[in-house]
Amino acid sequence: MGELNKEELQAALTGTFVKRLEVLETVDSTNEEAKRLARTGAPHGTVVIGKTQTAGKGRLGRRFYSPPQAGLYTTVLLRPSCTPEQALLITPGAAVACARAIQRACGLEVKIKWVNDLYFQGKKLCGILSESALGVGGSLEYLVVGMGINVQNSSFPPELKEIATSLEACGIPEVDLNQLAAYLLEEFQQIYQQLESGSFLEEYKRRSCVIGKEVEFSAPNGAHKRVKVLDIDQNANLVVQDEKGICSNIGCGEVSLRGDWT
Repeated sequence: MGELNKEELQAALTGTFVKRLEVLETVDSTNEEAKRLARTGAPHGTVVIGKTQTAGKGRLGRRFYSPPQAGLYTTVLLRPSCTPEQALLITPGAAVACARAIQRACGLEVKIKWVNDLYFQGKKLCGILSESALGVGGSLEYLVVGMGINVQNSSFPPELKEIATSLEACGIPEVDLNQLAAYLLEEFQQIYQQLESGSFLEEYKRRSCVIGKEVEFSAPNGAHKRVKVLDIDQNANLVVQDEKGICSNIGCGEVSLRGDWT
């Protein structure tokens, strides 16, 4: 695995939106570091990459397993001028960017599990976590988008062995991390420019591993129900049908699906 090198990566990013690049040996969380930088005035386009995270963050308060030299842990700081509705598309857009970057770097076509996880053959390969801060009057002050790709995590702790995978475990033994990071940031920039049109949503739907499947939906209040996913709408919400045949759109929560998600 080619080791991350700030100078080499910086040279590969010429012409992108990246205004500031931090490549850290160790960080508690790239999201937390990006938020600290945001509060001290760091510009739109600041990127934080950690070679390891001691307290990597996942959704719903979970930890993201981030051992040394085993993954690509990246956070982008944004100061969006878009509408709040468009900002909601940044997370699914980041999923498409990660999927494209992995395919460009490794030739691996991965699936997206709504809303923000990348899967290969039924196991999680990449996770995405977006966090925002509001300014005066409720306007969006900044947004940080964290993207963690498992690269060489072929040996996971017991609680992750059955649900997580890595590029190495997927048959990609050698990965140039500088190239993968450059592809990721290039694709993210392209997606960010498409927020108004939402044109990347067709690819998001095409890569979905839940459309047409029965899933267990967990609402933010803890309620669970079994639904069938019919579609994903223009706001990246799930269009689902419950056991009574009632259709609805779901904008937040989590879904789980047993079986082969290839």
